[in-house]
Amino acid sequence: METHRYTNSLIHESSPYLLQHAHNPVNWMPWGEAALNRAQAENKLLLISIGYAACHWCHVMEHESFEQEQVAGVMNEHYVCIKVDREERPDVDQVYMTAVQLITQSGGWPLNVVALPDGRPIWGGTYFPAESLIESLRQIASYYRQAPEKTHDYARKLSLGIEQSLIIPADVPDTKITTGKIEAAILQWQSSFDLDEGGKKGAPKFLMPGNLLFQLRWAHQHHDTETEAFVRTSLRKMAFGGIYDQIGGGFSRYSTDSRWKVPHFEKMLYDNGQMLSLYARAFQKFQDPLYRQVVEETVAWLKREMRSPESVFYSSLDADSEGEEGKYYVWEKPKLKDLIGADFQLFEAFYNVNSTGYWEDGKHILLRTETEEEFAANHQVGPDELAGKVRKWNSILLEERSKRIRPALDDKILTSWNALVITGLTDAYRAFGEPEYLSLAIQNAGFISENLLGEKGLLRHSWKDGVCKPEGFLEDAALFIRALIALFEVTGMENYLRQAGELTKTTVSLFYDTDAGFFWYSPAGQGNLISRSMEVYDNVIPSSNSVMAGNLVRLGHLLDEREYLTMAAKMLGKTGDNALEYPSGHSNWLEVALDLWDEQFEVVLTGPGAQQAAAIMQKNYLPNCIFCFGDDDSLPLLKDRIKTGETRIYVCRDNTCLLPVSTPDEAMKLLAISF
Repeated sequence: METHRYTNSLIHESSPYLLQHAHNPVNWMPWGEAALNRAQAENKLLLISIGYAACHWCHVMEHESFEQEQVAGVMNEHYVCIKVDREERPDVDQVYMTAVQLITQSGGWPLNVVALPDGRPIWGGTYFPAESLIESLRQIASYYRQAPEKTHDYARKLSLGIEQSLIIPADVPDTKITTGKIEAAILQWQSSFDLDEGGKKGAPKFLMPGNLLFQLRWAHQHHDTETEAFVRTSLRKMAFGGIYDQIGGGFSRYSTDSRWKVPHFEKMLYDNGQMLSLYARAFQKFQDPLYRQVVEETVAWLKREMRSPESVFYSSLDADSEGEEGKYYVWEKPKLKDLIGADFQLFEAFYNVNSTGYWEDGKHILLRTETEEEFAANHQVGPDELAGKVRKWNSILLEERSKRIRPALDDKILTSWNALVITGLTDAYRAFGEPEYLSLAIQNAGFISENLLGEKGLLRHSWKDGVCKPEGFLEDAALFIRALIALFEVTGMENYLRQAGELTKTTVSLFYDTDAGFFWYSPAGQGNLISRSMEVYDNVIPSSNSVMAGNLVRLGHLLDEREYLTMAAKMLGKTGDNALEYPSGHSNWLEVALDLWDEQFEVVLTGPGAQQAAAIMQKNYLPNCIFCFGDDDSLPLLKDRIKTGETRIYVCRDNTCLLPVSTPDEAMKLLAISF
């Protein structure tokens, strides 16, 4: 049995990230009353260090600083030291990330903050080398002893700034986001488009699925050929680059260069759930086989490497293995020659085992520059023959790679991130009709409903080894409600819609601020933090408020809750100026604007052929349609529209319907009509 010289309070936690630090010489404590009370009792400053399990620089800082006795001695002498898993406590991360951004004008992880015993921050930054950390911590502790009043005054001013940054004031004016204003915003946004490589110009390049999902929809609904071409370039280049695992499927978090070549090799569940949605919807629009391949391979990766025995999905895979970033994923040319054999020359060209794919120290990152069809035509090989060879090559390399030491797995289950996968799988089912995709989504939703829904109807945020914690946040409720609505639209099972409705009522009760017109990120009564926050800006994951606004629109139509439509319009109106000025940080809000103020249809299907007709229609890209089918005439959209033994399809707008038709083709023609 392995013995450890040091063990701290984190040994009792379930988070893999916290457990990584349980044997540091630092006297770490988890976030909570015990640590805050100890700081107050001993009049010690808090040192709050925030990271996550797949964070490369978090590992570097742990090795260089937190494992070192000299550094730990300074930390333990002058501070009560708190370790936080940002994925487990995003509310804590939001407050202290905002503080560091106000102090330094930048942020990231690891995030390290010094705060007063009551939690109000006074200093912070990201990665610090050991010597710099020691010097800074000694100076801050000395200044606090010598000038406590000045320190408290600075903390008061900074905390006021944090509160102002995290809360939407009640007096923000309304701005209606018209399609004309969106068009002007996109013209300005286009100056940042990388037309050659896709994504945002420059490096690093982050996956921003929300931006591309909105751009795809805008281009479709408003015949914007330039934006459409940009989206297609982005989809192609991301799928061809090193950021996509060409052998095993799935995307890494971001590319360190401007060509999607060298990824930061960590794989996050939240990215991949959304990329399923992006490529599935793009396939509906363009029918590009590359997009199908990406979805199939990413689902295969999720099943193979991220799926728990309970049929939900783990959080992330580390960037590092054996202490080296990317070691699990890259290849040396001689080894590839041995594995591939006689086909190596063709393989070498296909996966660019040359200067294009070369990384460093004799290592290559496999990437592509052509589709299989293009490559076959340019290398005088039949398309079917090439496809067979690629499958064989990938199988050989995947088997060989499985013998390597795998990157560490963060095996906690997060409600919000799994909800993104449920939506992604549901979108994939719409596009391809693959029953397994729907089955995986249904199993996942069932686990969350049975294991992460508390007695008060409030979702819990995380689950590991049968233990749930903490109370859920707005992102959990918003993203799971959205996933339930998606499941209802493809299955017609009213229990999903009714559960979404009940969760929405609970969320409004516990999170909604009537004066501001937005939802708090954490529920009423959740303590310990110096400020509650309202998450409004869309990032890699869309903001919880924008997702909630979209839910209110769909439920407003599906459940005939007109108040929900009013709430969503109020939220959008108060976001309007910022959304138009900074569209890349509000892309999901712009989707809500299209839901509310552009052409939006309800497609209502009844009778024995309703589910089959819905499936046929949903294979098309119909981002401005809400589907409702089934035989429960208590649902508002189905009331008085069910006729025994007869399949009817109604195309409606704001509950006003055209005369019913009986086939999907007829309904598709009606959707081209504005009325």
